[in-house]
Amino acid sequence: MSTASTKPLMPAATKTHKTPEKIKVSGVILVDKPQGMTSQQVVSKVKYLFKSPNHDSKKAGHTGTLDPMATGLLPICLGEATKFSHYQLDADKTYQATILLGSQTDTGDADGQIIAQAPVPMFDETLLEDVAQQFLGAQQQIPPMYSALKKDGKKLYEYARAGIEVDRPPRDITIKAIELKAIDKEQIQLTVTCSKGTYVRVLAEDIAKTLGTLGHLTALRRLQVGSFKIDDAIGLADLEALSLERRLTYLLPVDACITLDAELSLTAEQCVRVYMGQRLNVTEQLTDSLRSYISASVEQQHSHDENSVTQKNGDDDKGGDSEALLPYEIPVDIRLLNEQGQFIGLGAVSLNGRLQPKKLIQL
Repeated sequence: MSTASTKPLMPAATKTHKTPEKIKVSGVILVDKPQGMTSQQVVSKVKYLFKSPNHDSKKAGHTGTLDPMATGLLPICLGEATKFSHYQLDADKTYQATILLGSQTDTGDADGQIIAQAPVPMFDETLLEDVAQQFLGAQQQIPPMYSALKKDGKKLYEYARAGIEVDRPPRDITIKAIELKAIDKEQIQLTVTCSKGTYVRVLAEDIAKTLGTLGHLTALRRLQVGSFKIDDAIGLADLEALSLERRLTYLLPVDACITLDAELSLTAEQCVRVYMGQRLNVTEQLTDSLRSYISASVEQQHSHDENSVTQKNGDDDKGGDSEALLPYEIPVDIRLLNEQGQFIGLGAVSLNGRLQPKKLIQL
């Protein structure tokens, strides 16, 4: 016969096991994108390759799309580095492409269907040099229908697949350098350095038209993005063959995308305050070289503004008492360092000594 205890029942002691916090993977990796994958598929693969029970690689993104047919340099930002990817989105890019003359496809490349054909005239290196010169400099380009640009909330390629063509406003682009070389009687190698938003497919079609025929891309390889070069990139298969420890050695610093050289060192107390979002007065820390950098940057901003006026609050047509900033009040981006010389993020500083934190990383 069992007996029941007269002692009051006590709740069983529960042990709490705190899950150790994962290490956030942060940095920039230069990938040599293989043909046939979308840029987003490459990002997903990289996230997987840097994931482990102890590592968090959920946050990642690339700095500019490459078409599935294209290969070459695809910088991928992980973790805290994603905060600064926009610097490379706006960077100049260099491509090498092959143009097949005599036929046009609906997509502008070899992935599409041939929709028109034309005879290929004779050409030589002298003619190609003359044609290349015609495309140098600032110009406007109409984006292709097969692109991810949106109209009324819908991507252009969705309209194109439905057989609908919509008006696309031309966009300002700049061709910084261009070279055309004959491969054979029907193929041309194009090497071009261009500004953000340039469609090499459209450029290839326009070059073919200038030669008196039609054309489309059969190969496209990105060689450079800003200061990043394809020679420093690693292929996905090569990256996958490495251990995680080795993969981590290919990560560039979180600030690798930032093109600014100017930097300001903060005290420990100032670091605490900027991480709280507070503005600082750093007048006494502005060296002559920093003041020269700020002045030059302000001057550059003015050169892009015909009225040389920056508004503090919104647009003129809002009817408020918006007050124009004076030159010594205009903020300029600057790198911020802690006392140990570690990069902690970006701030905006003006000649009057006011520093506003912008994007800070979690150390």
